[in-house]
Amino acid sequence: MATFAVSGATLGVARPAGAGGGLLPRSGSERRGGVDLPSLLLRKKDSSRAVLSRAASPGKVLVPDGESDDLASPAQPEELQIPEDIEEQTAEVNMTGGTAEKLESSEPTQGIVETITDGVTKGVKELVVGEKPRVVPKPGDGQKIYEIDPTLKDFRSHLDYRYSEYRRIRAAIDQHEGGLEAFSRGYEKLGFTRSAEGITYREWAPGAHSAALVGDFNNWNPNADTMTRDDYGVWEIFLPNNADGSPAIPHGSRVKIRMDTPSGVKDSISAWIKFSVQAPGEIPFNGIYYDPPEEEKYVFQHPQPKRPESLRIYESHIGMSSPEPKINSYANFRDEVLPRIKRLGYNAVQIMAIQEHSYYASFGYHVTNFFAPSSRFGTPEDLKSLIDRAHELGLLVLMDIVHSHSSNNTLDGLNGFDGTDTHYFHGGPRGHHWMWDSRLFNYGSWEVLRFLLSNARWWLEEYKFDGFRFDGVTSMMYTHHGLQMTFTGNYGEYFGFATDVDAVVYLMLVNDLIHGLHPDAVSIGEDVSGMPTFCIPVPDGGVGFDYRLHMAVADKWIELLKQSDESWKMGDIVHTLTNRRWLEKCVTYAESHDQALVGDKTIAFWLMDKDMYDFMALDRPSTPRIDRGIALHKMIRLVTMGLGGEGYLNFMGNEFGHPEWIDFPRGPQTLPTGKVLPGNNNSYDKCRRRFDLGDADFLRYHGMQEFDQAMQHLEEKYGFMTSEHQYVSRKHEEDKVIIFERGDLVFVFNFHWSNSFFDYRVGCSRPGKYKVALDSDDALFGGFSRLDHDVDYFTTEHPHDNRPRSFSVYTPSRTAVVYALTE
Repeated sequence: MATFAVSGATLGVARPAGAGGGLLPRSGSERRGGVDLPSLLLRKKDSSRAVLSRAASPGKVLVPDGESDDLASPAQPEELQIPEDIEEQTAEVNMTGGTAEKLESSEPTQGIVETITDGVTKGVKELVVGEKPRVVPKPGDGQKIYEIDPTLKDFRSHLDYRYSEYRRIRAAIDQHEGGLEAFSRGYEKLGFTRSAEGITYREWAPGAHSAALVGDFNNWNPNADTMTRDDYGVWEIFLPNNADGSPAIPHGSRVKIRMDTPSGVKDSISAWIKFSVQAPGEIPFNGIYYDPPEEEKYVFQHPQPKRPESLRIYESHIGMSSPEPKINSYANFRDEVLPRIKRLGYNAVQIMAIQEHSYYASFGYHVTNFFAPSSRFGTPEDLKSLIDRAHELGLLVLMDIVHSHSSNNTLDGLNGFDGTDTHYFHGGPRGHHWMWDSRLFNYGSWEVLRFLLSNARWWLEEYKFDGFRFDGVTSMMYTHHGLQMTFTGNYGEYFGFATDVDAVVYLMLVNDLIHGLHPDAVSIGEDVSGMPTFCIPVPDGGVGFDYRLHMAVADKWIELLKQSDESWKMGDIVHTLTNRRWLEKCVTYAESHDQALVGDKTIAFWLMDKDMYDFMALDRPSTPRIDRGIALHKMIRLVTMGLGGEGYLNFMGNEFGHPEWIDFPRGPQTLPTGKVLPGNNNSYDKCRRRFDLGDADFLRYHGMQEFDQAMQHLEEKYGFMTSEHQYVSRKHEEDKVIIFERGDLVFVFNFHWSNSFFDYRVGCSRPGKYKVALDSDDALFGGFSRLDHDVDYFTTEHPHDNRPRSFSVYTPSRTAVVYALTE
C-alpha cells in the first residue's frame, strides 16, 4: 500500500505570482541595476541565419525463452509520495474507466487537494485560460502484451502490478494536478517566470532553513531579497517591475539562490535555470536570468518534418564537430555540418551534450543544469536557429537526453541542492552510481516526476526537438543497474526483485507524454538488457519506446575484430544481427561514440591500426592491412544496416574511418588512492572531427565516405530497413557467405579472405531481372572493380536455399553486393 508523504507530494503548492510572500513592493529607484556579464550571452549575434521578430515564437526474429520463476514477483517500489487518500480516489477513477468524467462530476476534494489548487496547479491552469488544452490519452488496459508474447503470462503478477502502478500514478496526477499535460509544465511556475507585473522565482528546497535570491541585480546581498517558504518546501519571492516598467532582474545577469541548509550556507543555481555560463577564469558556473527582448528571440520558420519510416541517424557532438582543435559552435554546426549530414543521406541528427554539464570531458552525460542548453557552444537562440535549419533540410533533430542520473557536482548541479542527500535522489548507496560516480534519481518522488517530465516537454516545445535518445535506461530499470550482470534472456531477469518499478513507471509516463502531445516525436531507449515489452506502446502494457538502441551488435563486432576474420562464424553474425523481439523496433549500429573514445578503438583502427597514418594517400602503394581494413569496414557497416534493425546510427566521422580517437582536454588527475593520472595538457587536438580527410579525393578515406553515402541513399530509395519481407537464405561457414533478402533487394556478402566464386547461385523469392544496386568493390569506394555493373541477372525457376527461384553471380572475396529487382 503506497502511502503518500504529503511533504513531497505537491510541489505543486507554490503560491501564484503576486501572492505576496512577505515582500513590500519597491520603487524603481530602490532596485539595483544589473552588472554586465562578459560572456557570449551579451555579444552581438554573428548568426547569419538568425530570424528575429517581435512576433511570438510559436521478417525473422527471435524471442528469448521465458521461464516461470516463483521468486520473480515484482519488486516493491519505495513509497511514492502521493496523498494519503489517493488509493481510494484512484480506485474510484479507474472504475469509471478514466479520469475526465471523475474530474468533471466530483465535488472539490478537501484537504490536500484544496491546498494544491491554491498553488502550482491553479497557477498553471490560469496560464492557459482560453486555450484549447492538449490531453494525453487515457491509459489502456495493458493486456495486449500477452497476445503479442503469450510467454509473458508466466509473469503476469509482475507486469499487471507494474501497469497498475502506472495507472495509479496517472490517476493521481489527473486527480490532483489536472492531468499529465498540466503536470508536465512545471517550468511555467517553478524557477523564474515573468508576468506583466514582475518576476516570480520559486524553488523546491524542503531541506533549507532559509533562502534568498542573490545576483548582479542586488549586488549579491543576501538580505535584500529573502524568500518565504510554504508548508511543502517551496521557497518563493516576487520582484515587481521597476518604476519604468523594466524587469527587476535584467536579462543576461547572474543569479543564484543562497540557502542556509543542514550542510551549511551555500549558493546554488536554480534547478530550473534556463541558461548558465562559466565566466573566463572561474571554476563554478553561474545561473543566468535569460529573458531576451522580443526582437532578440529566434522565431522558427520551418515546420518539423514528419517522422520517416526508417531512421538513419547521424550521432553528433557540437563541440568536437570542427576539423580545428577547438570547441565548435551551434552556428558553425548549423552552417557547416548540417549540409554535410543531408548530403551523406542521413535523415536525422542526434545531438549529444545539449544539457549543460560543468565537466566537458563527461561527453555531456554528467548533467548539472537540466533545462539549460550548453553555453560552450552559443546561446539558446543559436541552438534554435540550428534546429530550424535542420528542419529546413528535412532532418529530424533528436536530443541525447540524460534522465538516468545526474552529476555529483554540488557547486553547479542538483547534488545536495538543499543540503540533504535525498532531495532529488535516493539516499545512501542506492542514490549513488559507483561506476559512473553520479547521483541516481528517486523516481518514486512526486517532485522528481514533475521535474523530469517537465524537462522532456521543455526541450520538445521550447526548442522543437523531434524526439529523444534516452541515455542509460538499463541502469534505470534495475537496482543492479546492469553492472556485472549477464542477461541470458530468462524472463526472471527482467521481472523480479531487481526491477526498479518506480523507474519503469517513469519511463512509461514520459513516453505517454511524448507520444500523447507530439505523436510524431521519436523515443529511443538505450537498453542493453533486452527488456521484453520495451518497445510496445504503453496502452498495450509496454514501456512505450519507439526503438531500442541495439547495443549488442557493436559489442559483437569488437569481439570479432579481436580475432582473425578467418575464424568469423557467419551464423554467429546473423544471429546477433537478427536476435531482436517481434514487433519491437531497433536502431542498430556497428559503432557509436563509445568505441571512438580514448582507451577504445574504432572499427577502422581495429582493422588498419597505425597503417592509417602512412598508407591512406592514393599516390603511394597500399598495404594488405589497408586493403583488408577498407573492404571489411564497408562490409561490416552494410551487413549491420541490412540485417540489424529498423533504424541505423553512425557517429560523426566514423563513416570514413576517422583515424583518431576522442580525447577531451584534461589536466592531471589525482585519484583517492594517491595515484596520479596524467592529462593531455588540456589539448583539443584529439577532440575534433577531421572531416577534411573524408572530403579529400586524394585519400582513401574519401572512398569509404562515398560508400557510406551510397549506402544511405540506397536505403532512402528502397526503404529496406523497414521492409516486411526479410529472409536469410544462406549462412555458409566454409564459403564465408551470407545471403539475405529485404524487400526487392538481395544482399550477397562474401567474407572469404581469398576465395572468389564464379556462377555462385543466389536464391530469391521474386522473379525478374536484377541489377547491381551497390557494390563495395567499386573503384569509387576504394575497391578493385571486379564486377561489371552493366550485366543483367535473370532469375530461373530453379529453387535454391529454400527459395523458389535463383540467379547466378560472381562474388569476389571480401565484397558485398546488393542486387535490386528492376523488372
